[in-house]
Amino acid sequence: MVLDVFEQNGNTPLNYKQVSAKLNIRDPESRDVIRDIMDEETFKQVLKEVSPGKFQLLELKTFVEGKVDLTNDGSAFIVTDDEAESDIFVAPRKLRNALHGDRVKVYVYAKTKGRRKEGEVIEILQRAKTEFTGVVKMSDRYAFLIPDDRKMMHDIFIPMTELNSATNGIKAVAEITDWPAGARNPVGRIKHVLGQQGQNDTEMNAILAEYGFPLSFPLEVEHEAEAIPADISLEEIAKRRDFRDTITFTIDPFDAKDFDDALSFKKLENGNYEVGVHIADVAHYIIPDSPLDKEAFERGTSVYLVDRVIPMLPERLSNGLCSLRPNEDKLCFAAVFELDDNANIVNEWFGKTVIHSNRRFTYEEVQEVIETKEGDFKEDILKLNELAYILRDRKFKNGAISFETTEVKFKLDEKGKPVGVYVKERKDAHKLIEDFMLLANRKVAEFISKKGKGKHKYTFVYRAHDSPKPDALASFAQFASRFGYKINTKSDKEVARSLNHLMEDVEGKKEQNVLTHLAIRSMAKAIYTTKTSSHYGLAFDYYTHFTSPIRRYPDVMVHRLLFHYLNGGQSVNAEHYEKLSQHSSQMEKRAADAERASVKYKQAEYLEDHIGTIYDGVISGVTEWGMYVEIIENKCEGMIRLRDISDDFYTLDEKNFAIIGQRKKKIYRLGDEVQIKVKQVDLTKKQIDFSLVQG
Repeated sequence: MVLDVFEQNGNTPLNYKQVSAKLNIRDPESRDVIRDIMDEETFKQVLKEVSPGKFQLLELKTFVEGKVDLTNDGSAFIVTDDEAESDIFVAPRKLRNALHGDRVKVYVYAKTKGRRKEGEVIEILQRAKTEFTGVVKMSDRYAFLIPDDRKMMHDIFIPMTELNSATNGIKAVAEITDWPAGARNPVGRIKHVLGQQGQNDTEMNAILAEYGFPLSFPLEVEHEAEAIPADISLEEIAKRRDFRDTITFTIDPFDAKDFDDALSFKKLENGNYEVGVHIADVAHYIIPDSPLDKEAFERGTSVYLVDRVIPMLPERLSNGLCSLRPNEDKLCFAAVFELDDNANIVNEWFGKTVIHSNRRFTYEEVQEVIETKEGDFKEDILKLNELAYILRDRKFKNGAISFETTEVKFKLDEKGKPVGVYVKERKDAHKLIEDFMLLANRKVAEFISKKGKGKHKYTFVYRAHDSPKPDALASFAQFASRFGYKINTKSDKEVARSLNHLMEDVEGKKEQNVLTHLAIRSMAKAIYTTKTSSHYGLAFDYYTHFTSPIRRYPDVMVHRLLFHYLNGGQSVNAEHYEKLSQHSSQMEKRAADAERASVKYKQAEYLEDHIGTIYDGVISGVTEWGMYVEIIENKCEGMIRLRDISDDFYTLDEKNFAIIGQRKKKIYRLGDEVQIKVKQVDLTKKQIDFSLVQG
């Protein structure tokens, strides 16, 4: 409180009487305490005596706000909003019950020369989460929930009256209800019982609960969805451009339930081609600020776990009304392009359409048409593929980066247990759809950004991707050079060109995954924002997400705004939409984390049946306690702990991405091939331990 007075008064020199007056303290005894505090803080070099009896803060901004980033030993770094500020270290006893991700106010100690900034948490401003999944452990008089989250260092005390039918050893979700002063553990109640540990449904629902995704829709949301009429009125059709007589089809994975995009194709009399990118008109069915809209916004995105999809919208919309199923009239929002033989855009049109899809293709079926030049709508598909190739080529020539990461898929038995692992291939059929979706996204963003200039700029939701930070890029370039790959960092375009060469060269090689993941890690993260910034990875000046409103809320916002502006609407409030965009970015990250957790769980479950099996692997990460290895055959990743390598004492050489034996100087580097044996698996922690097979 004393230091706050200096902070709030612009660090004006004050004596103890003035500080006491500002704190409304008048009794002599308390004023003496204030004087003692000021003397003590001067001794600690937080205050300095600038003239007899008058003090000032040594360093202004003694208090900062930021997010807690917890480390494995229970200490934390506070990441502040100011990127120029270094992170503030907080020892475990100075955390004041702050948990990972919490927003806190920190008192920063005066920095001594050459040391990192340190501080202590003085206030928890906002909890990142209050619900945790875990296992219930019971004794006679009380129970605890042991959280799954490794960053949650405290078990949650559950009074017997708050067990909600949970029994010993069951997996459940607990909510923290109180954390009494001085208590080591928070107090909570069991909110949901998830089921027996190790059962597929239990574990998948636990992952969803852990990342804050609801397991079902509220009843009022389901009722609102069910009440939407299925019939399309003639009046509605009359307001739209009619494509029902134009050849139209969808191309999706064989197991897709929702089809949110379709392509229409027509050869024009002048020799050009009309390609329509028709997107499900979700915004037509969802009333702004209705329970359905609020629920979709809160979720932000559909979540794709290994064995299930948790949709953003109830099934009646996602798999019914808004799904562009074949042989049904459907309402869409479209970007329609007239392209010449060189895929140059001659004309473009944006607006509402009605379509009637002629055929539902899987990627495999379209790939077969491309490869055999036989099958339904072959002329249309082959011409679209030809145009897509030109668009793709142009994109890369302009500096886009081609990141082809390997996507791991599992063969599951009827109980959801993985019986096989394979890598999903991306072929021309996938890229054809992707290139036309990119075209629609880019052109919608360009249209809006050019529609309003200067002061009359229209607020819109863009998908932005910053160029990589120079130090991250330099570190990656140094690592890539070990494999003989050169990264030219002179300009963004040169970086993109050399990264593309690298991606081509590594395809199919053992180091492909390691280098691709490291390259992606060196890039900035893509976000949603109202600020018109470019997309570095795609080399587009303007970019948005327009093509997936069934599964992404930002696309719903983009549809609403585009329709509003097409109808002459004025620009909307940027600050409001920036907040919505930030929430969408956060939910997207959470969904990606949940998806990754489900993959890690299935990898651990798969290898549980292969303990003792020897595999060839590639070192994919190095830390001070061990090295991560990715199995070449099935892409499962586990850890070899340094303490388990018996031939030497190994330490981390962070700069060179390596671990080095102190006596024999044997080096294991990132990207090196090693043989491993599956040692043990901990399904609860989603951890796989390997031992090194030494020749």
